[in-house]
Amino acid sequence: MSKFSELNDDIILSMSIGAVFSDFGGKINSLDFHRSADLLVTASDDDSVRFYDITSAKLVKTTYHKKHGADRICFTHHPSSVICSSLYDLEANGESLRYLSLYDNRCLRFFKGHKDRVVSLCMSPVNDSFMSGSLDHSVRMWDLRVNACQGILHLRGRPTVAYDQQGLVFAVAMEGGAIKLFDSRSYDKGPFDTFLVGGDTAEVCDIKFSNDGKSVLLSTTNNNVYILDAYNGEKKCGFNMDASANATTEATFTPDGQYVLSGSGDGHIHAWNISDEPNKVAALESHIGVPTCLKWAPRRLMFVAAAASLLTFWIPKDTP
Repeated sequence: MSKFSELNDDIILSMSIGAVFSDFGGKINSLDFHRSADLLVTASDDDSVRFYDITSAKLVKTTYHKKHGADRICFTHHPSSVICSSLYDLEANGESLRYLSLYDNRCLRFFKGHKDRVVSLCMSPVNDSFMSGSLDHSVRMWDLRVNACQGILHLRGRPTVAYDQQGLVFAVAMEGGAIKLFDSRSYDKGPFDTFLVGGDTAEVCDIKFSNDGKSVLLSTTNNNVYILDAYNGEKKCGFNMDASANATTEATFTPDGQYVLSGSGDGHIHAWNISDEPNKVAALESHIGVPTCLKWAPRRLMFVAAAASLLTFWIPKDTP
């Protein structure tokens, strides 16, 4: 598989499915790439956590988590360790988050505190801190090395969280389309800036910073996609995706920040060149229904898309 090089419209147009994995026993809830290793992890409703080598397009390992389930997932800095949120018995045992070793299938630590489902989860790119946003209207800060919650923000609505690529700033989206920016080292002082997505009060279900830190990508529960200037909150552009019943779609930057791809209720993966004036480049037939999970690999010419219980790896057509 090709390492990431400069993208152009022709490469985006040529992206096609190179591998399909259809052995999931339930909906794929989330997925994540490791930042430096060529690895992908998925969490799904069949209580499985699956680990893939993306260079060979091979399933490396599957572990099952029948007691807690597998909902949100993200890699830690170690290539065989992940943080996974629970689906079951949250009120009874409070074990809403687990630090898992996929190498020997052990739970290294539980993180207790959330009283409802975790809907957003992200790892700091620079240290052992991570954040979780829950339907209990709180964002919690954690450290992999200790069980206790390191900090908490009480918010309105469904909170969604993301670190910037340097780990200096994190964003929290909340009710009414407000995006609040915090200094990671002094978040207890409150947000240093607040952005509003004018005219759209739908809840934000996903946030991503571009690698250069200049843009913020928002996906909303009504399938709108917005790109904001990360410094002043100005809306650079927005795209309205087709609605999808009982499903939200995900959008992703390419590693160079020049393109944005998004799933849509029409069953396509839409792509835009946003380097200058935003223009539509492609509408790729997903072949799997409505893509609800979508991420571009950090260091490769590939992205992955998941819909229901199907996972697909996409590569340029002429890639060996």
